[in-house]
Amino acid sequence: MKTSELINAISEDREMPLAPGRALCLALIPGLAVAIALFSRFGPRPHFLSLLADPRFSLKLLVCYLLAALAGLFVLRLFRPGGSWRGALFLLALPPALLGVGVIFELFVVSPANWETTMIGHNAMFCLKTIPLLGIAPLIAILVALRNGAPERPAVAGAGAGLFAGAIGAALYASHCPDDSPLFVAVWYPIAIAFLTALGAAVGARLLRW
Repeated sequence: MKTSELINAISEDREMPLAPGRALCLALIPGLAVAIALFSRFGPRPHFLSLLADPRFSLKLLVCYLLAALAGLFVLRLFRPGGSWRGALFLLALPPALLGVGVIFELFVVSPANWETTMIGHNAMFCLKTIPLLGIAPLIAILVALRNGAPERPAVAGAGAGLFAGAIGAALYASHCPDDSPLFVAVWYPIAIAFLTALGAAVGARLLRW
């Protein structure tokens, strides 16, 4: 029997009564509830709606929410063997590319003497702690959903779960974060998200084995 045939046979034996999208949504309900409860302790910035007119603030939100949406698509492609997850992987380059355009514009607008100050921002350490904190419950939920599937590559699926959870945490935190510069977002947000991505890969490599 070919390897691909064996994988398909095993995946068919794994019971997954719910479609991947529905299974993921149901698992995320408690995870998001915990994340939102934690976020409610500090909440969005005052005058949130008026801040949407600020291109920096809007770009920050757009990048985070787009990353969350594409990471969710990536996770869905990993539920079953044979899923076309590599195409979704290429789509994940869109949010960093969009942020990169913002960084280029920021470098033209901000004086070089202020680049470092703008990049460091006001609360980098709080950012690094809060995004993983907001993402840990969604990470657990996503891993539970994947555990009920049949991911062909456990570590990749776990990394996808961590990326999705990190993007959810970043999307929530972005509305509170007082640092809107793309320079700040491009440095600190990826570090925080990468932590959950690595954690998801490590846990997924063990938890999601068949």
